[in-house]
Amino acid sequence: MAFSRRGFWQRTLGALACAAVLGGVATGACAAPVTLNIVDVAGNLALTQKGFEAFRDKYPDLVSKITFTNAPAPQLPGKIKAMQAAGRSDIDIVLTGTDALAAGIQQNLWQRLLPDYSARLPGVLDKYAPNVRAMQELSKGYGLTVTFMPAGPLVEYNPAKVPNPPKTPAELLAWCKANPGKLIYARPANSGPGRTFLMGLPYLLGDKDPHDPVKGWDKTWAFLKELDTCIPYYPGGTSAVMKELGEGSRDMTLTVTGWDINPRALGIVPAAFRIQAFDHMTWVNDAHYMVVPKGVPKEKMDVILKLINFMLEPAQQALTYDDGYFYPGPAVKDVPITSAPAKSQEVIVKYGRPEYRKMIADFPHAVPLDATAMVAAFQKWDAEIGAQKSK
Repeated sequence: MAFSRRGFWQRTLGALACAAVLGGVATGACAAPVTLNIVDVAGNLALTQKGFEAFRDKYPDLVSKITFTNAPAPQLPGKIKAMQAAGRSDIDIVLTGTDALAAGIQQNLWQRLLPDYSARLPGVLDKYAPNVRAMQELSKGYGLTVTFMPAGPLVEYNPAKVPNPPKTPAELLAWCKANPGKLIYARPANSGPGRTFLMGLPYLLGDKDPHDPVKGWDKTWAFLKELDTCIPYYPGGTSAVMKELGEGSRDMTLTVTGWDINPRALGIVPAAFRIQAFDHMTWVNDAHYMVVPKGVPKEKMDVILKLINFMLEPAQQALTYDDGYFYPGPAVKDVPITSAPAKSQEVIVKYGRPEYRKMIADFPHAVPLDATAMVAAFQKWDAEIGAQKSK
């Protein structure tokens, strides 16, 4: 084979350029841009899809195409487990809340990103504020926090039907019994507000151990069984709850900051509906994570790590204010609302709650249950509370 000095230098310079783009590691990815398949089980694409598309557009030599798919959180771990057993890797990134994150950790489905890839994710933990850092620690290194919300639980209600909203669990139960069928919440395993309510109750009720749903939640399970007597059924997701609330078939639900703001901004729930915090509440925070299933090939992994770093830059984080869906949204520090797109700023001004800032500052914050405890809580709720009524 004839030796070409020009060809040698073209190949060498191309490899060096590729290494620079991918953080100092030369791979074959530059020669053949990859297709990435992203599955969202948390509604996170509303906040991040534009950021992912910006990466694709900026680095066409790395990514030829990104496909986006939505899936229910409870079903995804089983699907990924079956793929991995068959030696397939059809999903490259999963966007998940704490639910599928926990299930995937328990079933050993995710690649550990930290500390395994720390050199390729430089300074990533320093980007997070303390409450976000606590959520990041919940992932045990198997995910990177991409969005954050001080969630709840909060009561959302129609002020025309509920002149005196409940401020304690006891008042909530009394109202529900006096107005059977008018309070609703969704199955916690597939609903952010549902699981935030579930995890917030032990703090409100003074249970023995808020982090042990099996042995430490006696008051919580007793309360939920009593509340069940006046709840008609449990929808499979939060969207159905908000639709019924907006249409007037229900007068009250349990919500979180983002699910309060966004449905009103979209016109699903009337703008005049109000929220009420519980007395002496503890915020149960929430987050969305980028996780990578085991089995993703190296050439894709190189690109994914670059993508993760990109999604945690301020420009992409500013997009996560969105229309208030996961309020406030950004997971990294120093991304003010003034850096968000004009439409996001308008939505927050019009549909946000001025009282949220004070509430977030005044009440204590807690992380959700860890992976094993959360799965146990979901299973116990499904078996003892929702078994006969979930849809």
